[in-house]
Amino acid sequence: MVKQRIAIVGLGLIGGSLARRLVNAGCEVTAWNHNDRPYATAETDGITCMPTLAALADGRPDVLVLCNPLKAMPQILSALKPLIDQNVTTLTDVGSVKGMVRDQVKAVGLENCYVGAHPMAGNELSGWESSDPALYDDALWAITVDERTEYRRFLAVATMITDACANRLIVLDDATHDRCAALISHMPHVIATAMVNELVVNPNRNVAAALAAGSWRDMTRVALTDPDRTRAMVEEDAANVELLLRNMANRLTLMANVLHGVQPQGAGALQTAATQESDAKEMARFFEQGQPFRDYKTAIRQPDFMERCETVSLAIPAEGWQQMLLESARRGEHIIRFTDDHAVDVQIRSAV
Repeated sequence: MVKQRIAIVGLGLIGGSLARRLVNAGCEVTAWNHNDRPYATAETDGITCMPTLAALADGRPDVLVLCNPLKAMPQILSALKPLIDQNVTTLTDVGSVKGMVRDQVKAVGLENCYVGAHPMAGNELSGWESSDPALYDDALWAITVDERTEYRRFLAVATMITDACANRLIVLDDATHDRCAALISHMPHVIATAMVNELVVNPNRNVAAALAAGSWRDMTRVALTDPDRTRAMVEEDAANVELLLRNMANRLTLMANVLHGVQPQGAGALQTAATQESDAKEMARFFEQGQPFRDYKTAIRQPDFMERCETVSLAIPAEGWQQMLLESARRGEHIIRFTDDHAVDVQIRSAV
């Protein structure tokens, strides 16, 4: 099999880890970074580093992956527009917000060669020094397409993910991706930050820090991320994050009201039997509502989970493939391999 020629813009944590993983898979990898600090070690790792963005595009790679910060996307796209050979190169990115990036791509006239992508890989670290090809071990990618996306463009990005990265993928539209990314990433970053903010203003913060153990560590890990990076991510998905935070605030306020009522003294002691029964039901509902997710997490932790995952072959139609693959994702199916250009094997991996 002919290995793809992949170009990477940005050798930070995500871009650097991706470049190193692709080199390990035998791909021809070129890269450009806004400064040349990573170049010496990147070259040692087999990555060909280019002095300019023009030199990177001149290589006419099969896929060019934008791993630069989202705030730099308009500038990078504008610079690439006259440089990229749109007939040969498919443009993709790794941004955590897809609708905004597609709008920016359209604004410069590169939408015909663009496919969105978002690898669900990362940690609280940053920079080339933290990059590691193992960051992508067993990673799931979201590919985002619209009704105008050419199938050959999708296939170029998808096979890079499944063949070269040995990863899984699902296919979404931009709006579905951004709503779900806000739910499982952007909003939790805000919640985790609020938790550490609450600690640092508490007069007993030193005692609390001493007592903090596994649950605090797990719930606040992402709050250790560079706050400027987190702020940018949240602002870029502001509408979705706002809605989720208001929903979360309502849930927490409801629980606070119930806890006020169950206290053994004060206003709680004056409650009627009916109110106490209602609060008890609300308390139970709050803690029981998430049981399907707990059951799902228990299932995927079982040693034989992978053996029990059903593998199904899907034929991808020439027309309507975008919607067909979106429905596959909604069933919890992950594409694990292409058996030919229009057929995939999927596993049911995330059915809650």
